[in-house]
Amino acid sequence: MNGLLIVDKAGGMTSHDVVARVRRATGESSIGHLGTLDPMATGVLPLLLGKYTRLAQFFGALEKTYTGTIRFGFATDTYDAEGQPTGESVPVSLTLEQVRSGATPFHGEIEQMPPPFSAKKIGGKKAYELARAGETPKLKPAKITIKVFEITALEEDTAAFAMTVSAGGYVRSVAHELGIALGCGAHLASLRRVAAGPFVIEDAIPLAEIEAQTGRELEEKMPHPRALLPDLPSVTADTFSVGRLRNGAAVNLPEFSSAPMVKIFEGQRNLVAIGRRLAGTLFQPIVVLG
Repeated sequence: MNGLLIVDKAGGMTSHDVVARVRRATGESSIGHLGTLDPMATGVLPLLLGKYTRLAQFFGALEKTYTGTIRFGFATDTYDAEGQPTGESVPVSLTLEQVRSGATPFHGEIEQMPPPFSAKKIGGKKAYELARAGETPKLKPAKITIKVFEITALEEDTAAFAMTVSAGGYVRSVAHELGIALGCGAHLASLRRVAAGPFVIEDAIPLAEIEAQTGRELEEKMPHPRALLPDLPSVTADTFSVGRLRNGAAVNLPEFSSAPMVKIFEGQRNLVAIGRRLAGTLFQPIVVLG
């Protein structure tokens, strides 16, 4: 099965768990995700299936949008609700205005320190592996961009928020640092990804529903191949050109834009290759899918 499947991930499972279950449900062994989600988090998890896994390089770093809640009163070692408290809980008497004021610095381009329990690699090992072994990972801050961070409500010790952040940004770190700024400690209590790049929660399918579908039913729910990678124009090749493309040869195609790369189809749905423009209408396949 070749295509892109947008899963609505449930809480309590890793992204790897989701991939394993989709493998069993579809019978497709080659599956990869476009950006992992923490076990606690729910929401949009785009998966590439079959030959479409070769397209991952073209999606780049996807901006993410989340909704969730932050609980004030104590921090945890993982910066979220699955971790252990790092101190005693303190009484919280914050106002909505105070929390919104504390959130103001977390906008635009900032330097963020990743959580110690993260997948960042240090000397070939993931930070969370070192942290679980009792070591303190020597992490470095990274530049990220927070386009939106809106505190939408506050009820007792828990604030609801919406956030849009660049790839590589950790919502957990924002929650942790907001707690420091407000002087009471905080951690991420819940998180739902509602968009990853162009993929939105409205198009996501719960895992149980995926497991109950036939292959044909799932294919009908996948985005049309021509809708993927919308910045790349689509062009249809004739039978002779398709044969040459499959052998890695350059071909002339009826594509007259100035786009440096295009999606090359046989018919309406069969994505044959991603082609790089050599000159004029001459294209060289850089990825061949079938």
